[in-house]
Parts: sequence; structure tokens; C-alpha cells
Amino acid sequence: MKPIIEVRNLSKVYQLGSIGARSLREEVERCWARIRKRQGGNGHDDSKPSGEFWALKDVSFEVQPGEVLGIIGRNGAGKSTLLKILSRITQQTSGEITLRGRVASLLEVGTGFHPDLTGRENIFLNGAILGMSKSQIRAKLEEIIAFAEVERFIETPVKRYSSGMYVRLAFAVGAHLDSEILILDEVLAVGDFAFQAKCMEKIKQIARSGRTILFVSHNLYAVQTLCSRALVLQRGEIAIVGEMHKAIAAFKNFAARDEEADKAVESSLFSGIVNLRSVSVNGRTERQLDVSEKIDLEVVWNFETTEPLFLNFGFSIKSTDGVYVSGLSTFVEGAGQTLPAGAHQGGIRVPGLDLPSGTYDLALAIMDKNGVAKHFFSRSVAQLSVSHPFRFDGVVGLAHHWMLKTEPPSAAGCENSLPSTSRREDV
Repeated sequence: MKPIIEVRNLSKVYQLGSIGARSLREEVERCWARIRKRQGGNGHDDSKPSGEFWALKDVSFEVQPGEVLGIIGRNGAGKSTLLKILSRITQQTSGEITLRGRVASLLEVGTGFHPDLTGRENIFLNGAILGMSKSQIRAKLEEIIAFAEVERFIETPVKRYSSGMYVRLAFAVGAHLDSEILILDEVLAVGDFAFQAKCMEKIKQIARSGRTILFVSHNLYAVQTLCSRALVLQRGEIAIVGEMHKAIAAFKNFAARDEEADKAVESSLFSGIVNLRSVSVNGRTERQLDVSEKIDLEVVWNFETTEPLFLNFGFSIKSTDGVYVSGLSTFVEGAGQTLPAGAHQGGIRVPGLDLPSGTYDLALAIMDKNGVAKHFFSRSVAQLSVSHPFRFDGVVGLAHHWMLKTEPPSAAGCENSLPSTSRREDV
């Protein structure tokens, strides 16, 4: 069986520098200079770019019919560029693409919809672009509208939709119309939790139906749940294409290396007025803290200032697979202070932190009076590695105690406690 998608030596390069001439005369002069240069003359070409940026370079891979392929990588790795080329939105610089089927794409909110048309009209427009007849679209129409939960607004121009309504309708159209290839870029990043779960189930259903899906997301849990294989992009090139566990391990390795490089760049941008000396988590200076239950988290940082200044501090927790747990800031809370020159110690205490199993980065920012991280910033001053003995969904664990009330016909109601695997007895 032939692959439904074949990509061979695909590259996309952008020219940095001057975009074009400001007048017809300048354009003619530039063209003449380029001609003279090719003929061996000494013509000066003012349009010579200041450099090139390779968004993609020699990318090659295949996707089989019915496969769900995850595409992962850090911001700027080339994921969106690849999907735009596959969707025929952007033209590649070189390389070949073979698509053996119709393509439906959901790349970003607004792609593929006409803002002045109603929701209903945009459904028919997208179906026509995919080559479907009106009768085929009508057969799916009510199902699309119901899934998107926009029944009341289906006759309203989509420019008046909220971003959540927009993406719900866009996903519903792409998921229900008959295309052989479905391309999804961060579709689970918009919308509430209930709709995200609904999308996950629909993607699983699409995969079971035999359609091919390219799925881009920073949510590694979603990628692992939905995809059979993954392609990892690193600075425009393929780092690995293979089984999920190998791809995820490679991605985390590359991300850690890039993060260290980012820290070196970031440190060169700081003011130099504040010098961070050390960071400790619960009294330990090791970078990683292993946790097996909820804890009272205390992060302390020692620093020096070379002159008096007003400082704010920021602290956040984010899982390594992209889930933002929480962010706190003295700037937002109005708790910044003016400090004299000299040595200082700052800190934050978070009592009863209860996180599901996983690895979490603790970020720290030392900011100026305007809340700008001018003096110090690190995405990961330390990490929490949580191996939780109890399973729960979401971002944090909730202290709880299950209750059940029964009312026998011949007796007054009695209240019993359900057996629970939770050790939480504080409610």
C-alpha cells in the first residue's frame, strides 16, 4: 500500500533583510544590478538579503493511510511551517510532497473561514473547497452544528463569534466533512476542558474510521494518547521519527539542551544590578526534588543588589509536557518592595501542594517596578519529580472524602462512608 503522505527533501527558506523596493524606479535599478551581476559585471545589488532563515531543511517522512502521526518540537522548530506547506497555504522552497487524498486543516483560529459569512455559509464554503457536493454537506450539517454547540448563532457572521465558538465550529467542520487527511495544529489549546475532552474523543473516533491525522500539540499527554508514532522537529530538521516513547525521550533531551542555551542568552540580557547567588527548595540546593505526596513547598533565593532599587518577584509551576499549573507575582499582588544595596533573601511558601505524577519546572523571575523580568529569569531554577501513589485527573489533587447516603424503607436515613483509596481525611 502506498503512503497517503510522502515528503521528500522538503525545505523552506526565508530571506532576511529588505523585502522590496519602494518605487518602480528602484525596482528597475535592482533588476538591472542583478542582471549585470549574473553577466560578470560590477553592478551593485542593493536587494541582497542580510541573511537566510531555514524554517525547514531537508525534511523527509511518510505517513500510512489511517495513521495518526504526532508532530512535536519547541516553539520555532518548524511545526506550523510544515503544516502550512502540507495544507498548500505556503509554498516550499524545494522538495516534493505527494498527498493521496483531500486535506482538511485546522491550523489556527480564523484559517479557512470568511468573517462576513455566517456559520452555516462557512460550513458550505469549507465543504465546497474540499470538493463535496451540497447534498453531501447537508447530510453532515446538523451533526456539525450540534457538535460545535453554536445552534443559536449559526446564522450569525463568524466575525462576531468568540474565539471559543470559532474554534469549536472550525474543528467540527474539519472533523465531520469527508477528507482523507486531517491536519490539526494545537486544536486542544482553545476551548474549555469539556470541549477539549470532546475533541479528544472525536479524534479517536476519526482515527478508528481509517482517516489519516497529523496532530501538533505541546500537550505530550494528548500526543501520547492519540498518536501511534511521532515526528520530532529540531530547528527545522527532523531529529527522529519513530515510536512514541523514543520520540518523547528525544524531545525532552533536546528541549533540556536548548533550555540551557536559552539561559546563557537570557543571562546576557539582564541588567547586572541583581546577582542571584543560590536557590534552594525545601532547604535543599539540588536541582531536582523527588516527591511522593502532597508537600509544603518552600523556595528560597539568595541574591545581591549593587544599588538601591524597587523589585518584584514572579514564580510559576509548569509541567514539562506543557501544562501551566499556576503563576504568582508580587507585581500583580502589589507586594513589591524597595531594597537597599547589599545581600538579600527572597522566598515563597506554597502549603499543601498536591500535584499528579509527572515532572514540573519551577520558574523564577526578578522583575523591575513595571513587572518586567529585567534582572533575572529562568524557566527552571529547580524541578519537582512527583510519583504520586494516588491517581487523579487535572492539575492539582483535591482533599476529599467520599460520602453515600441511603434511606431504607422502614428506617430513617443513615449515612455511610464509601471505602476510598485516598489517604485524605482532612475534610
